[in-house]
Amino acid sequence: MIKDNQKMFNRVHVLMDACIIVIAYLLAYYIRFKSPLTTLSYFKVLKVEANTYYPLIVYAQRLIFLVPLYLFVYYFSHLYTPKRGKRRWTELFNLILANTFSIAFFFSVLYLTKEFNISRIFLGLFYSLNIGLSAAARMMLLHALKVARRKGYNLKHVILVGYGHAAEAYIDRIFANPQWGYYIHGILDDTIEVGTMYKKVPVIGTITHLEAFLQKMSLDEIAITLSVNEYEKLEKIVAICEKSGVHTKFVPDYYSFIPTTPYTEDLYGLPVINIRNVPLSNTYNRIIKRIVDLFGAVVAILLFSIPMLLVSFIIKLTSDGPLIYSQVRIGKHNKEFKMYKFRSMEIQPDHEEKKAWTTHRDPRVTGIGKFIRRTSIDELPQLFNVLKGDMSLVGPRPERPFFVDKFKEEIPRYMIKHQVSPGLTGWAQINGFRGDTSIRKRIDHDLYYIENWTLGLDFKIIFLTFFKGFINKNAY
Repeated sequence: MIKDNQKMFNRVHVLMDACIIVIAYLLAYYIRFKSPLTTLSYFKVLKVEANTYYPLIVYAQRLIFLVPLYLFVYYFSHLYTPKRGKRRWTELFNLILANTFSIAFFFSVLYLTKEFNISRIFLGLFYSLNIGLSAAARMMLLHALKVARRKGYNLKHVILVGYGHAAEAYIDRIFANPQWGYYIHGILDDTIEVGTMYKKVPVIGTITHLEAFLQKMSLDEIAITLSVNEYEKLEKIVAICEKSGVHTKFVPDYYSFIPTTPYTEDLYGLPVINIRNVPLSNTYNRIIKRIVDLFGAVVAILLFSIPMLLVSFIIKLTSDGPLIYSQVRIGKHNKEFKMYKFRSMEIQPDHEEKKAWTTHRDPRVTGIGKFIRRTSIDELPQLFNVLKGDMSLVGPRPERPFFVDKFKEEIPRYMIKHQVSPGLTGWAQINGFRGDTSIRKRIDHDLYYIENWTLGLDFKIIFLTFFKGFINKNAY
């Protein structure tokens, strides 16, 4: 039933997108050539003389090419995949990326066909309107789905086979994200007493009852969440599930040390899972990332040169000491380097500074320091660390040696972050884990970035940093 609903939902989505593309296109034509704005002196850029532009029919003919183009690009931008488990900003980013590529392609076609009479202002309006209307429609659709799932419609009915750490982790995530629309009927396990509850999910029988439950219940999915010491039952359970035709997932009990996207090898039919997949260990990937870092750092230095000069002047005017403060951090391959920051605190002895984080209303922070720390302006000199090769634009944030020694003993997998260059911004930072936040969750996000790195992910993080990364409410 869920699959049928998804097919219908995708068809509605495609039809909705096609309609929005046409509406945005026609609306852009009206605003550019026919609206009252074209006669107002405040909007000189929109002014146009009558009979100096193509009629609507000529513009509308382009829709025969544009609508299929946009829908094709939307499909390959994963805008028609199931929404369960997706974050809204990911959908918005993919939407902006798809529209940017499509309009750029259309520009190229116009240039190659020497069509210079299609208004570029019109195309800019169409680009903006299409993103705005599409985003609004998607948000409304997601909200409607959320309301429907709260009322018990379009739910994915699931049972879990096996009670262990994997089962609890799976339930935790489902309960934390009700918008995904999962309903867990219960757990089958041979070692836990029937009736035992975990977050309102009961143990409803033993694994031997699996076949009976599959026959009497209309299930959309089975999640195998066996404890690692029960894996000898796995083959039989999979056979029963496959015979029933119900979609089956396997949640490994060793998920804590297996990567989210494991790298597998085929040794003549024998699957081999690599414990850690690091795309940036590939030479080509490292070179491409370094080129982007160099170009991005130069552009950013030019872009932020005036704010950096102003901050330098205010720091020098308001407190004694150097403008730039260098602090030893641990980088790639556990090597120490000096990380640069605008000085935001009074000068203090090294032995005091090395072993303490800044606290709320810390008296050591200067007046301008509070502002530049909260807005992350104090981090801008690290662009020169990027030029030197000590850091990257995107990566896990580097930590001081004292804390590295402390955390590597307390937090599993902590040292894996040092397999790549540290960054100015990162996946953890745009997800809110900066400053005085959970180190464990920060590491989880860093590991996700390391294992799933792509150039596109770097661009996404840089883009989202402008909206989520600069203002740091946890910076004191």
